[in-house]
Amino acid sequence: MARNSEALKTLHDLIAICRDGQIGYRDAGEHITDSKLRQFFNGQSLERAQFAAELEQEAQRLGEHDPDRGGSVASALQRAWFDFKANLGGGDRTILDSVELGEDQAKKAYEDAINSGLPGDLLTIVRRQQASILAAHDRVRSLRDSRAA
Repeated sequence: MARNSEALKTLHDLIAICRDGQIGYRDAGEHITDSKLRQFFNGQSLERAQFAAELEQEAQRLGEHDPDRGGSVASALQRAWFDFKANLGGGDRTILDSVELGEDQAKKAYEDAINSGLPGDLLTIVRRQQASILAAHDRVRSLRDSRAA
């Protein structure tokens, strides 16, 4: 039972980070001026929603009847700050900076989850999702760096 409760706590953390990413990418897509970036952000938002749904199913499988489907309060505050900066004319570079910060948080959450001792079936799911998150992080960093040059 203790193992399930630890796995559920880890799943809850990942669900929140995925929901944060879903909302963050959606917000970024609404503010970005580059149409290719908007497409990328919207795709990432959908992928994070799928990741969260997959993790919610796993939480239900472990006995959670109604997993929390929201994001974190800290991320909501970060998005409000992001919206404020974008509305002040921060531009695409500012948006990319904010998205990369969110991706840094997602990377850390997934690293922590992998090191938490999840059962093998959950670890397989988390590793697969992590690979996509790492690729998105690297792409956002590359896009940000190319805007700086």
